[in-house]
Amino acid sequence: MSSATVTTAPPELIAKYEPVIGLEVHVQLATNTKIFCGCATSFGAPPNTNVCPVCLGLPGALPVLNRRAVEMAIKASLALHCTVNPVSRFARKNYFYPDLPKGYQISQYDQPVAEHGWVEIEVENQPKKRIGITRVHMEDDAGKSAHEGFRDSDRYTYVDLNRSGTPLIEIVTEPDIRSSDEAYAFLTQLKQVLQYILVSTCDMEKGHLRCDANVSVRLKGAEKFGTKAEVKNLNSFRFLKQALEYEISRQVALIESGGRVMQETRLFNPDTGETAGMRSKEHAHDYRYFPEPDLVPLRISDEWMQSICSEMVELPADRRARFINEYGLREYDAEVLTAERDLSDYFEAVAKASGDPRAAANWVMGDLMGALKAGGKSIFDSPVSAGALGELIALIGKGEISGKLAKDIFEKMIATGDSAPVIMEREGLKQISDAAALEKIVDDVIAANPKQVEQFRGGKTTVMGFFVGQVMKASRGQANPAAVNDILKRKL
Repeated sequence: MSSATVTTAPPELIAKYEPVIGLEVHVQLATNTKIFCGCATSFGAPPNTNVCPVCLGLPGALPVLNRRAVEMAIKASLALHCTVNPVSRFARKNYFYPDLPKGYQISQYDQPVAEHGWVEIEVENQPKKRIGITRVHMEDDAGKSAHEGFRDSDRYTYVDLNRSGTPLIEIVTEPDIRSSDEAYAFLTQLKQVLQYILVSTCDMEKGHLRCDANVSVRLKGAEKFGTKAEVKNLNSFRFLKQALEYEISRQVALIESGGRVMQETRLFNPDTGETAGMRSKEHAHDYRYFPEPDLVPLRISDEWMQSICSEMVELPADRRARFINEYGLREYDAEVLTAERDLSDYFEAVAKASGDPRAAANWVMGDLMGALKAGGKSIFDSPVSAGALGELIALIGKGEISGKLAKDIFEKMIATGDSAPVIMEREGLKQISDAAALEKIVDDVIAANPKQVEQFRGGKTTVMGFFVGQVMKASRGQANPAAVNDILKRKL
């Protein structure tokens, strides 16, 4: 039966099968220049302006390997628990495409920069699982073909070679992924790790992270893999999940109806939520790899490795565990606070400045993130520095200001960027701890609320909260709460 006549399978049929998924993830390295020349990698430049004879593939132009790109590839490999090979080689991957001016892509074939790593993922209600990494290899990117958006797009394809020669690493997984949720979790963890170590922005809108998925299905309990289809160029997490779910359902429906899955390359259409055949891979294309004659083997000395290792930062999973063990944070809080490196660094600085990690977590996750979101800002743009927020929290801990007063001061810190002491001095917001001054406020509140006094003395002790609130209101939040409670208990 032709795959064109098959749609999708119902859940009860899909449940009989086990998906087998492997991913190939292309990541643009965050270098300022291309991998084999000095052209800029900046995004958004006018078409065909970030180019030179090397990335245009002009005769006689010779590539020179970007040392910084190698260091970033090694950092990524170490973060993915891979073994970095002391010697790796570049090869020419030959194929014709309009946006590949050399007629070949410089990549790595049988001797990649690193191999045999893993990423640990966690899917809800399932135990943690390791997804194997087969290899990490370096390569240059092709240009970009524009098939639409021009008046004559029905007749011509436009080519922009600004991306040609941009440094990439390709991360190839083992076929260890068993669901779209696992694939989503893997890509999420991978992106977080690479952003943490600053080797890539992983901005999918700019093409800095792209993913191909190899998908097959087999009956549960079977050992032999089914025939796989490759879904190309998935450029968002949501599209990855949708494409996998459709492709799994399509293959099950095809098998159950008596057909067979074809080995082919498919594309995902976000508008329909479906994949469609692009080209057959019954006979795998021969790229005619051969060693790149213009580049010597890449040799990574022990000294160079040690230097790169010394620059590695704490990885997200390690930092999460440390925040839980060292600071006593809840698992959820640690997860949120380590989602981004800038946020994680900010929280840790607040925790140290305040001396109260739990209070720091509450302020950062609640008041600060709420204010930043309302203002359309990121943690990087915060008008309140980590030191200033830590100082505010410390003032609460010392009993110099109340929690309510701190909230008011924080709003002014967000608006002005000034520190808490500066705002307190300017607006006379120091906490009132003087017993005589507090007694005067308490006496006035008691006198103004005889009904509540009678209720309290009649045994309704919950009214105490009302009195505290009234005193805090009368003092503009400046009364020392502990002293207020003591005086109220005595006078009532």
